[in-house]
Amino acid sequence: MRALQSVTPGGPETLLVREIDEPVPGAGQVAITVHACGVNFPDVLVIEDRYQLRPPRPFSPGSELSGVVRTVGSGVTAPIVGQRVSASLPFGAMAEVVVVSAERCTVIPDAMPFDEAAAFQVTYGTVYYALVGRASIRAGETLLVLGAGGGIGLAAVELGKALGARVVAAASSQEKLDAALARGADAGVLYDRDLSDAVRAKAFSQALKAACGEAGADIILDPVGGAYAEPAFRSIAWEGRHLVVGFAAGIPSIPMNLILLKNAQIVGVFWGAWMARNPLAGAQDMRDLMALYAEGSIRPLVSERYPLERGGEAIGRLASRGANGKIVVGIVSSENRMDD
Repeated sequence: MRALQSVTPGGPETLLVREIDEPVPGAGQVAITVHACGVNFPDVLVIEDRYQLRPPRPFSPGSELSGVVRTVGSGVTAPIVGQRVSASLPFGAMAEVVVVSAERCTVIPDAMPFDEAAAFQVTYGTVYYALVGRASIRAGETLLVLGAGGGIGLAAVELGKALGARVVAAASSQEKLDAALARGADAGVLYDRDLSDAVRAKAFSQALKAACGEAGADIILDPVGGAYAEPAFRSIAWEGRHLVVGFAAGIPSIPMNLILLKNAQIVGVFWGAWMARNPLAGAQDMRDLMALYAEGSIRPLVSERYPLERGGEAIGRLASRGANGKIVVGIVSSENRMDD
């Protein structure tokens, strides 16, 4: 079988499509014939050895997939062979056949396209855990979403609305902002990509305050970090919660006195580690999210699709921060096509 693999540390150009042995599921595992794989920012970092997880090489990037159950290991009663599923895993999804723990699989509706299913678990799972599990979001609160045009950002806009929040979207291009507004954001802030000087940072913070209202943002969902985090935090409400989801723009530094003055919280959101520790709770979250999908409250925006041979290009495209929504890699073979 074929797999896109990282053999040496480096950028997307170092990835190679290689022929490898097909994996066999062990106890409690299933093998999935992969139809599609979602691309996420950790894929950019893990191949360069800049992520908190450093798998031994060679390995395949990719932490979410969709496909059809091929075989099951001992002790597995669900899912069953032939079922359409999505699944999450630490790495390894960009391959024709992938073995995952059965408890990390979610059966998907027959009407759900494989590319949308592959773009679902990491983004919506992370945001749902952030808003419900970490921030205990309440209807009527104001949610500020940074990086609102990306996969995490658009999922946050949709889930924020579904959970009854007023959502303010912040993005670095009009196209990305328009995508967030089309997904239900109540207000939007267009900001400069370069916040390296104090004048621009202050202008960004003032624009956020104006959009969030006098009280400020009750919850800030931040997958961006870098120079954007402190100006955003300055717009937080009394006893607000700043959710640290990722660092697309780098790891920020926020003065501790700001946390004290707002009686606020900075809250870490490490969904992958939480899922590993709490698989049953994570599975329930996935069922809740599938129910929201079925009723039409949420739906991944798949904006770009690449074949496996161009998987490195897909990761590079995400690294450039130019894409809206989600990028998906189709794992195409004679028996496995995204249009099945």
